[in-house]
This record gives sequence, C-alpha cells and structure tokens, in this order.
Amino acid sequence: MAKARTQTIGAVRRKFSPWTDPAATPLIRFENVVKRFGEFTAVNNVSLDIFEREFFALLGPSGCGKTTLMRMLAGFEEPTEGRITLAGEDLAGVPPYRRPVNMMFQSYALFPHMSVEDNIAFGPKQAGMPKAEIKARVEEMLALVKLETFAKRKPHQLSGGQRQRVALARSVATRPKVLLLDEPLGALDKKLREETQFELMDLQMELGMTFLIVTHDQEEAMTVADRIAVMNHGVLVQVDPPATLYEQPATKYVADFIGDVNIMECKVEGCFGGDLRLSTPITPHPIQIAQDSDAKVGDSVWLAIRPEKMRISLDPPDAVAGNCFEGEIWDIGYLGDLSIYHVELPCGTRIKVSQPNLSRMVERPITWEDKVYVTFTPHAGVVLGQ
Repeated sequence: MAKARTQTIGAVRRKFSPWTDPAATPLIRFENVVKRFGEFTAVNNVSLDIFEREFFALLGPSGCGKTTLMRMLAGFEEPTEGRITLAGEDLAGVPPYRRPVNMMFQSYALFPHMSVEDNIAFGPKQAGMPKAEIKARVEEMLALVKLETFAKRKPHQLSGGQRQRVALARSVATRPKVLLLDEPLGALDKKLREETQFELMDLQMELGMTFLIVTHDQEEAMTVADRIAVMNHGVLVQVDPPATLYEQPATKYVADFIGDVNIMECKVEGCFGGDLRLSTPITPHPIQIAQDSDAKVGDSVWLAIRPEKMRISLDPPDAVAGNCFEGEIWDIGYLGDLSIYHVELPCGTRIKVSQPNLSRMVERPITWEDKVYVTFTPHAGVVLGQ
C-alpha cells in the first residue's frame, strides 16, 4: 500500500508545473509589493505568483526580506506599496484571523496546559465546528501525523519531532487555503529534520493544500519545494524549480548561494556557434564551455563549476581530454559517501572537487600534498555575466 501511494505522489509531482501554463490563475499574487520600516526597505518591489497546491519556498540569508513577505501575507504586516491577493481577493485591511491562512512557527507555540488532541481541536472549536465534526477532524489529524497513541499527552511529554507534528496537525486542522511555515524544522536534529522533510512533502500532497515555507536552509528548500524564490536585500533574484536554480543559476549570487561551487573570473577569447573559449589567470590553458551566450570576445564573465562536475586524478589526462587544472592537494574532507578535495593551483587559488567513494578499498588513495589533475567537460560549467 505504501509503495502505491508513493508512486502516485511521484507521478503528481512530476506533472505539476502550473507556472508554465500562461492560462493558469495563481492562488497568491504579490504585485509590486514594497515594505519599509522607517527609512529601511525590507521588501523592494516584489512581484510573485504562487499557485494552488504548490509547495513554494522563500529562501535567502537573514535579513533578506523573506519573513517580512510571509508576514504580509499572513496579515501581521501591511505593505507600504503594492497589493497582495489571495484567490482573487485583495487582502488590504483584512485582519489575520479572517484570512484563510494558518501559520506554523519555529517555536511551535503549543498550549502547554492542553493535551495533544486539545491543541489540535483548538482551531476547529474557534471556528465553531460542531462537536462531532471536531472529534472526527482531530482523529483524522492524529492519524495523518501518526500520533494516535499520544492524544492524551501534554507537549512537555513529547519529543521535539512529535511536538513538530502536533503543531503541523493543529495548523492544518481548520483546512486553510494556505499554510505558512516559518523555519518549521529548525529545532530538529539533522537526521530527524531530513526525515521530516519527506513527511512534510507527502503530507502536503495528501492534503492538497498550498504550502509556503520560509527558510535559510538550502537543502531543506531544495528537498521540499516545487519552486524556490531566492531573495537578497529585499528583492527576488531568481524564481525557479530547484534543479533549474542549481544547474542554471541566473546570477553569480544564486550560483554561490545554492550549494557548493567554484567561481572564477574569465575573459571571452572566442565564440564558436554555441561554444565559448575562455581564458583565466588561474591556468595557462584555455577553457572550452558548451553554452549559448550573449557574451562577446573581450567580455569579462564568471565561470561557475560545481565540485561534483569535476574529476580528480593522480594521472595526467589524455592530450585530447580538454579542460584541465594542475594542482596540489591542500586539504581533504571525508564524508563517508564522498570525499571533498581542496586543490591549490600554482597561482595560489584553491578549488573544491568532490568525488563519490564508490569502493570500500582504494589501492592508492589521493592524499595531502599529492600532485593531481582536475578535469571537467565543456558541459560542466555555467558562464554568468558580470
């Protein structure tokens, strides 16, 4: 049974992309939204569409404006300029308790004197639901988050992961159109956080609700979200599905912010029908990149290469192998499933290369101070404009 459910969710997620349909109507729309606190602009002219049943993530460093944007949707802040609509309704002047939106906080904010079932029942009671419906809804929520046997316990008698589930069940018990999650997994340890991310995805699909999560954790956003909006200094830098953000960043900032990356400044030496030949002071050899670009000969550009797109070897590559850096191992990080190598080039620049540990035994492992050769294909790098 579990296998069939997972396959169904996978099929839905693969086909879900309403943002690519020009005729699709967004559930949430931010139109030229500005939020100022005195002379400080926290959100600067943001326009953004979020669609029904989408799991959307606002990602960025502290102070980038992501939480302020979510708080305006919840009704805790009002835009200085622009407007926010939900299901076609302008939210200006609508108090938080009248918006079809619930918010789950990082602290969970559970009522300590109430049992698990009473915490979950709180919202439906406030909404005036009949007692029989409340009882059925609480039982449904407990089953959904797998806490049926914990119904009578108080929050202090639960683990952090269990409290997180109670808070989630309480947030969705009233069936809001949108659930806002403010760093919801930040209090969990790494392993539990990773497990909960997948549970959150499955729960969102089962409920058929729109989730908007705010996080500074890149892995969390990349795991759970259908699309991610990367923010910096109050503006949207790029809005795309996770794979597009990672493989095709629009700017140097996005390339550097999402995951590990090597970024080097280059100059365009030639353009040959979809290929670029670049020069860089970190190596005497030209670099060939397979990419269409508006860059012209003589332009300065940034070349971004992910560590896992490069290969490292003790042996020099074949003469026709193409792009190659020569260097010396400066540092090594062993992570079990992969190893991270910091390679120092003759010019003093250090680049990062990751390699999966496919075998338990290595005859001649790469170690400190070894001379190595780092190679990558023309398709491995992304050229970004200044």
